[in-house]
Amino acid sequence: QVQLVESGGGLVQAGGSLRLSCAASGRTFTVNTMGWFRQAPGKEREFVAAIRWSSGSTYYTDSVKGRFTISRDNAKNTGYLQMNSLKPEDTAVYYCAAANSYYAHSHSDFGSWGQGTQVTVSS
Repeated sequence: QVQLVESGGGLVQAGGSLRLSCAASGRTFTVNTMGWFRQAPGKEREFVAAIRWSSGSTYYTDSVKGRFTISRDNAKNTGYLQMNSLKPEDTAVYYCAAANSYYAHSHSDFGSWGQGTQVTVSS
């Protein structure tokens, strides 16, 4: 089992930046993909970005392309989500997730989840 702990959320004005971190522990050798999801009030949890742990290949949902960057530090077993040019519609609880699959990108593909961190973007 993999344990995930997110940090870095907060309140920021539109146009600002935040960096989220996701520290993994436990059976980290089983992680092949790390992803970020978000859930706004009254909405379903949606995919934001993911990274293949070994190759570093990344993929993003269209709404964050060019603004968000996912990365990882293998030595620290930590993933990151750098969020720039934030918009009010980015306001949500952001969740880190880990998957054994190399091709994980949907909610059901990920077996381990963090507790979430709140990101609020004011206009």
